[in-house]
Amino acid sequence: MAKSRFSCMQIWVKMHGYFSRLCWRLSYFCCVIVKGFFVKKKEKQIPPAETYFHKEKVVVLGQVLMNEFLPIEKRAQAAKKIGLLAFTGGPPTGKFAAEYMKEVAHLLQDEELAPKIKILLLQSVACWCYLNPFSQKRAKSLQFIPILISFLEGSFESSIESEMNSYLLLKFWTCYVLSVMTCNNSSYVRELKDHKNLKDCLQTMASMDWSGWPENFAQVLYYLIGFHKN
Repeated sequence: MAKSRFSCMQIWVKMHGYFSRLCWRLSYFCCVIVKGFFVKKKEKQIPPAETYFHKEKVVVLGQVLMNEFLPIEKRAQAAKKIGLLAFTGGPPTGKFAAEYMKEVAHLLQDEELAPKIKILLLQSVACWCYLNPFSQKRAKSLQFIPILISFLEGSFESSIESEMNSYLLLKFWTCYVLSVMTCNNSSYVRELKDHKNLKDCLQTMASMDWSGWPENFAQVLYYLIGFHKN
């Protein structure tokens, strides 16, 4: 019995460490990118707490995202910037950004899109959902979970190493986004547990080389869902 209690304590300590590092790493990641985004327009910089500034920027970027005549990479870059603004502007800006996330979900389902474009879109979703219950709930209603699961469960074959690496990187980012969505959100945990193949997918992804990443997010997600308890 004592040994069992000790084992449970070890698991709790490990889980607590994952939660803490996940939140800190994502916050650092977003802040560094956001700083790079705004530094180009230093003379017009406005404190991120001013909601009107963020709403105005989101609307302009939203028009770019929705414009089907523009190059897809430019639209995806706009989506990423919308996510960054949602991150810095907090819940009010997250609600403005939600209006355009339906288009992000739609684009992610386009099988013809290159992995690098999908990664830009995933970065947008990660920033939008970071510690934002409203955005996480909205993302769930937009069916982001099955979209992301399809990336993890999908297969890709190519004799070109760069193409295989791009596809693998897309899976890495998918693990990252799902970790962000799942952290402190029990509804995501319940839904992800229902995907029978996900456990094996995450075990496979966790065995990959995550060098250059702050965490092995396949392993983090595995623990967040609670697959280690089975």
